Amino acid sequence: MKSTLQRNPHSWFFLCLCLVLTVFITPTVTAQGTSTVAVEIDTFQIKIGEQVQYKITVETDSLNLVYFPEDQTFSPMEMVEALKIDTTKKKDRITLQRIYALTQFDSGSYTIPPQRIAINEEPFLTDSFKIRVADVAVDTTKQKLYDIKPLIQVERNYAKIWQWIIAILFALVIIGGLVYWFFFRPKPLTEEEKVALLPPYDRALLQLQELEKSRYLIQDEFKKYYSELTNIVRSYLEEEVHISAMESTTDQLIERLELLKDAGELQLEDETISQFKKVLQTADLVKFAKSKPAVSVAEENRRSVEFVVVKTKEALPEPEEEDRLQDESYLEELERKRLKKRIWTAAAVFAGLIVLGIGTSIGIYGFKDVKDTVLRHPTKRLLEGEWIMSSYGYPPVEVETPEVLLRKELGEFNPADSIQSAQAFGMTNEAGLFSISVSSLSYSNGKPLDFEKAVEAVLLKLEERGAKNLIAKNEEAFTKTGVQGLKTFGSYQMKMPDSNKNIRTKYTVFLYGGVGFQQQIMLTWLDGDEYAEQIVQRIAASIDVKTQA
Repeated sequence: MKSTLQRNPHSWFFLCLCLVLTVFITPTVTAQGTSTVAVEIDTFQIKIGEQVQYKITVETDSLNLVYFPEDQTFSPMEMVEALKIDTTKKKDRITLQRIYALTQFDSGSYTIPPQRIAINEEPFLTDSFKIRVADVAVDTTKQKLYDIKPLIQVERNYAKIWQWIIAILFALVIIGGLVYWFFFRPKPLTEEEKVALLPPYDRALLQLQELEKSRYLIQDEFKKYYSELTNIVRSYLEEEVHISAMESTTDQLIERLELLKDAGELQLEDETISQFKKVLQTADLVKFAKSKPAVSVAEENRRSVEFVVVKTKEALPEPEEEDRLQDESYLEELERKRLKKRIWTAAAVFAGLIVLGIGTSIGIYGFKDVKDTVLRHPTKRLLEGEWIMSSYGYPPVEVETPEVLLRKELGEFNPADSIQSAQAFGMTNEAGLFSISVSSLSYSNGKPLDFEKAVEAVLLKLEERGAKNLIAKNEEAFTKTGVQGLKTFGSYQMKMPDSNKNIRTKYTVFLYGGVGFQQQIMLTWLDGDEYAEQIVQRIAASIDVKTQA
């Protein structure tokens, strides 16, 4: 080496250049401008379920904005946790460091794809890494192996139902409280209501006292004064003596009082009746002839009316028990009518609130959506329910469904089909005429899957079940991880269960497979059911399959 370097002086320069490149260029660092991005992992091999620490380090200007990877960008590795960003600042430079915990639950060799880091919206890409995930060795001499346990029926989770019940009860309590507050709550009586509830005698005396305190006479309003004076006494006589006093003339009223006196039903003296007649005549002159008596006469007339009220009360016979019972019955009936009126008013307000709420909901969401929500449309309930992501069969089919798919019996197979093993799972919503079925088949012939024959077998089974006027179309299908398969879709006519009515049913079949195995997802639903269409789209977007049998 020495002699070679001496013979070729440029070898020293070449050796130094190699050393510089070795020190400053590494496969895990990407640099651009004044920013540097470095990435490293703590191991290249893990066991199933263990974690890889994936660390990204960014050195840049302190004023730059840095965006780290988010969500599941490490697929096929699964991100378990993203730790908080560790920040170190030195003068006008800043160092950001973030660690991601990655794992995988299937053995094999996986590649962590390049990650994109943006600095002031300028992209930086890291290098990829290959990770080996090894099986966990099991000593079968010490640890026995058991068959896979069958599916068991799990009790329904009522947590959300209880939340709905509590919310509805809370709303009903609020509505009930509002109805009670505005309609059934004993409200404070106004002064007029308090006066109206008094017995006729007490009410008449109270009104006469208030008339005495009024300013009618001071303001020279004699007509109003006498009108109110005669109304008080006439109302009292009509209620207590039970005569038509309000609509009677002065002579008619006096004549009726005298008839009652002569009949012995009203023990009034002639002088009292005569005095009362003078007051009524004076009131008639004031109201109709515009007469204006002296103030002292008006005040004396008020006292005369009060005297008439008192004497009339004393002259009335004590009510018999039957009359009292009738009065009590009348009051009870009156109270029942008031209560009934309040109940009808409250019911009308409650119905109005419901109609207003439904009308507002229809205006916002549309009639069909509100109708299907209130009437609990079966496929709408499936769409808005709690979905489950799970794997079925072997080779496994991963799919998200509105309900857990239960194992189904496939029956016996034709030996010519060379079926080694078969698992099938499914669910059917009879109310919504919606069904899902997932199956995995393994063959012993070791041949690649013939998609055309598989499609023909599916269509033949539909015809055997009663499908008529069957329409079928084929197109390529891809899972969410890019596995290619075949999608067969269309429609057919079939009789409704327990009916002779024909309905149009739509179907979609996803077929995947390879050498010695087949995976199938089949969905059927009522034509025109928009909620079922959304369910199918969501299921199709969630499908993933393993292509290793």
